[in-house]
Amino acid sequence: MSQFHDFNLKLLVIEELMYGPEPLLPVYDLPALLSERGIGDPASYVLTNGLHAEVLPESRAHFEALEIPAELLARVEELCFDAGADVFRHCAPAWDGEDDLFDVRSLDDLDLLPNLREITFLEDGVLAVPDAAEIFAARGIETD
Repeated sequence: MSQFHDFNLKLLVIEELMYGPEPLLPVYDLPALLSERGIGDPASYVLTNGLHAEVLPESRAHFEALEIPAELLARVEELCFDAGADVFRHCAPAWDGEDDLFDVRSLDDLDLLPNLREITFLEDGVLAVPDAAEIFAARGIETD
């Protein structure tokens, strides 16, 4: 199994493999899990408990422990760096996209994605890597 160094880049890969048009990983459903604990509205819950500026511990634990086989990583051809990704809602239900909570800070994990060919929402998304455009260009990855 492949090990990611940048948790937020892993989340973007999970977005593609779990919440994309053809899910290849079992869906993690935070609202359903919280509902089992009697919590009906995840956003209200995190706001009431002062958890709005962090990844919920249960979500972090789930996604950190999630092992993604190399065969699935090889199927990732596109990543969307959109702050509106579904996976973020399952990590921080009240996140407003206005801070750096989900910023990708390292592209070292690109080696895990041998068939990555395109990055979208690069300018408006969650990327905080200096010289990212040069890194993508050197790998032949198209950007919008």
